[in-house]
Amino acid sequence: MAECLRVQADVLPRSGFARFFGRSPLSEDSRPWYLGALGELDAAARLESLDGDWTVLHSVPVGTRGSDIDHVVVGAAGVFTINSKFHEGARIWVGSRRILVNGQKKDHLRNTRYEVARTQKLLEAVIGSSVPVRGAIVIVGAKEITIREQPDDVAVLSAPQLVRWLKKQKPSLEPTQLAAVVAAVRAEATWSNEPSTLPDTTGFAALRREVEGAKRTRMTWGAAVLIAVLGITIPLALDYYGRLLGN
Repeated sequence: MAECLRVQADVLPRSGFARFFGRSPLSEDSRPWYLGALGELDAAARLESLDGDWTVLHSVPVGTRGSDIDHVVVGAAGVFTINSKFHEGARIWVGSRRILVNGQKKDHLRNTRYEVARTQKLLEAVIGSSVPVRGAIVIVGAKEITIREQPDDVAVLSAPQLVRWLKKQKPSLEPTQLAAVVAAVRAEATWSNEPSTLPDTTGFAALRREVEGAKRTRMTWGAAVLIAVLGITIPLALDYYGRLLGN
């Protein structure tokens, strides 16, 4: 959200004409950050339904280069890194080695596997023993998800499946191990040597309202055009077929 707002700050306000016809206020550069934020917000809202037996962290900063993990979830079944991906209206195809979005290959599997390996290494360095870590890719907003073959090491899920999938995982940590893992996950020093600061995201809600308002305006114009076209073509078609029947 913070990065979206930072990029969007350089975008000129829309003209009255653009607002009237519902042009999106987002730029080409800010749009990917905006969509990414929507995916993370959706998954975060779903994870809120987990009870107190689970520990959930969002946007966990890792290292010194601005990287982060969308969500880290800890329970008796171990540690899970959740990679949220917003693909509105897209068709998703999932195989054991690749994910296609509208026919285009994406790096979701590679990136998630890297996050899992990195998380496991960081936690083991703190705890001093092996920690079970698994990755999940959560697809938000897709029109269709076809699972040809689930990857062995990464779960690919639709957003509504996330919480149910987590709850189905078999326990693998004893209570003392779980407590140690939770403490390590909550410690900022586990993830980075640099102190983290909470970014200012207060303007994101207003931007989201503006984007959604523009979308509604475009839909209204689309419906109006369709009604106008039908209003012209239907009488013409009826007249044409009437003439044919008359002949």
